[in-house]
Amino acid sequence: MFKPLLRALRYLGKYWHLALATFICLILATVATLFIPKLGQLAIDQGILQRNWPRVLRLSLGVVAFALVGALFQFARGALAARTAQGVAYDLRNTLYAKIQKLSFSYHDRAHTGQLLTRATSDVEAVQRFVGMGAIMFLSALFMIVGSLGVLFSFSWRLALIVVAMLPLTFAIFGIFARKATPLFRKAQRRLAKLNTILQENLAGVRVVKAFVREHYESERYEAANWELYDINIQVNRILSLGFPTIFGTLNLATLAIYWLGGFQVIGGTMTVGELVAFANYLMMAFFPVLMLGMLVAQLSFAAASAARIFEILDAQSEIVEKPDAIELPRIKGRVAFENVTFRYYESAEPVLKNVSFVAEPGQTVALLGATGSGKSTIINLIPRFYDVSEGRVTIDGYDVRDVTLKSLRSQIGIVLQETTLFEGTIRENIAFGRPDAPMEEIIQAAKAAEAHDFIMSFPDGYETHVGERGVTLSGGQKQRIAIARALLLNPRILILDDATSSVDLATEYRIQKALERLMKGRTSFVIAQRVATVLNADLILVLEKGEIVARGTHEELLETSETYAEIYYSQLEPELLLEKAQGGEEVAR
Repeated sequence: MFKPLLRALRYLGKYWHLALATFICLILATVATLFIPKLGQLAIDQGILQRNWPRVLRLSLGVVAFALVGALFQFARGALAARTAQGVAYDLRNTLYAKIQKLSFSYHDRAHTGQLLTRATSDVEAVQRFVGMGAIMFLSALFMIVGSLGVLFSFSWRLALIVVAMLPLTFAIFGIFARKATPLFRKAQRRLAKLNTILQENLAGVRVVKAFVREHYESERYEAANWELYDINIQVNRILSLGFPTIFGTLNLATLAIYWLGGFQVIGGTMTVGELVAFANYLMMAFFPVLMLGMLVAQLSFAAASAARIFEILDAQSEIVEKPDAIELPRIKGRVAFENVTFRYYESAEPVLKNVSFVAEPGQTVALLGATGSGKSTIINLIPRFYDVSEGRVTIDGYDVRDVTLKSLRSQIGIVLQETTLFEGTIRENIAFGRPDAPMEEIIQAAKAAEAHDFIMSFPDGYETHVGERGVTLSGGQKQRIAIARALLLNPRILILDDATSSVDLATEYRIQKALERLMKGRTSFVIAQRVATVLNADLILVLEKGEIVARGTHEELLETSETYAEIYYSQLEPELLLEKAQGGEEVAR
């Protein structure tokens, strides 16, 4: 159950010097605290009972001195522990983020954003609290219990045996509550992740929610998830609320037994009043750490559940892994070949692509046409190795993409995906996302090539205009053109356009197409388009149907040889021709 938490504690290795200093401060603070009841005993027996007020004053000052020393070391312990915990949390967050970035597309296809956010925030904080407070509390409690028991036995071994007998009972009670609470903590984290998922989806899709007047439905959905989290937390607190009164009851019984039996010893002359008072204080010192351990059990269970969820991600295996002997892909010419490629998203699933083979020569433009789900996007996802083929292979200039490093492969491929993603920041930063050090002249040149320069300069701040989260301040066509400029700034040898003009009007599409025609010269380009008119000049058109290439060739060749292509072509162009003919007839009539 606690194995993931022990793994998390390994992150302390980097901060061993801080951990050691914390440990030393903990010991010194514990020793200083243990001296205080002993001084109180002497103040009673040698001062108050003997009416020796100077002795009382000196011993009282000693109590104050040891209390100040203990407080000083407690402060140092707390400050050092906080630095250690923050360091562990810092490393955990960085490791977790780096792992999420490295995980393959297939992992993110299955993962929920809200769950990933919960693990990178709430779960890391739970582990951080344990490292910063829980582990120190455990050591502090352990030292205090051992030290107090040692002093108790020095006073009276008979009375000390009462304490020793009560401690296992107390730990047994905590063990029972821990076993009941731990599964609830895990369930609480899962429900928190569900709540965060709903919140993230609604914040990202707030415009859709409002457009379809679904605010009430989404509020009810969020309220239901919130109630589930509330209910599980109530169950957890009910268990904890039952546990602590039980422990306090045990402590009161132990105190009663000590005063009862110790009183007889004082009356019999085998123990002084000061020793009995000191014994009672040491009893509290022995049991108070047990209460600390009770709180620690709750924190430990919560942290263990969180650590397990963190390591679920850190232990996840990415399906896209570089080979140990992967080589750097040299500057490519751009010859892309698919050799009998079959692809499944899951091993048991139906193939999305079936025995796909074709060659794109350097500088050629390859257009992919087909209905939704025919495999167009899958083909372009295999080129930069977002997924690995199930059978066959994909090569670039003869290199199997699985034999080269991902960085050297993807840095030579420019991509404009169908779903445009911009980041919080300026337009300039978004265009230069792939080349942060690109000079302004090249950024402007890329924007002009993408037909974006004019609308950018229409903003008061020009290229320093902030686009807002996910580019919400820009229209779909403006975001698309910035994405095209971002890809072109890389000056890639391979250019992938996944329906890149779908979000622009016909006039803008025409301008972009003209610009792209110039820019695609000398580059191997893959174009997915819904409209046939945008790919008429492609060197090779692949018509896909249910994951197979059913026709290939140029526009003229396909019109003669492929009924599927001809049907697509005429179904799209015939309405336009009829409209032009009708408009021409009206002009003649006039």
